[in-house]
Amino acid sequence: MKKQLIFAVIISLCSFGMIDIAVTKDMESTQKLELSNIEKARQDSLCKIEEEKLRKEQHHREELKNFLDAIGFRESGNRYHITNKWGYMGKYQFGKSTLKTIGFKVTRTEFLSNPQLQEEAMLALLLHNKKRLQKYIDVFDGQTINGMLITESGILAAAHLGGQGSVKRYFKNGKVFRDGNGTKITSYMNKFSGYEIKLKIQS
Repeated sequence: MKKQLIFAVIISLCSFGMIDIAVTKDMESTQKLELSNIEKARQDSLCKIEEEKLRKEQHHREELKNFLDAIGFRESGNRYHITNKWGYMGKYQFGKSTLKTIGFKVTRTEFLSNPQLQEEAMLALLLHNKKRLQKYIDVFDGQTINGMLITESGILAAAHLGGQGSVKRYFKNGKVFRDGNGTKITSYMNKFSGYEIKLKIQS
């Protein structure tokens, strides 16, 4: 009888132990599941952030292309091969001095026959002008002056027409530059405003 009682107690203790082990394992399983769910949520969040980043980058590339095509159409009808009566060349009507300033040493024939080179030169000029006009972009971007919305794209378009110096003078004292055709930099600043080009200057 005594042996049976001892055996029963041992069995009972073992049973409780088994229950404790089962409960512990169940808790561990639950914790692992919770951690797995947290990790999945974190990965999903990172994926969404990356997708949004890629979406914005694609949008800015499209905006830049639209901006360049709009400028090119205004300058030359998007024709790479033409030269105007003042000697300005290609889709964006570059002068030799401007090309030299941004480091492009090419002949007229080489420049006119190479659309890719013209696109590279335009991007280089935009970055060159943005670097020198950054403080004006920081101050005036988003403001309305004389009924005109000022944006980065408009400022850079105006600099393409009349040079960065003419843009600085406009913001400093209101002086409006006109090119050889009588076109005002403010007309470019207004016409090409609002493109989200988001150019990044290399440090």
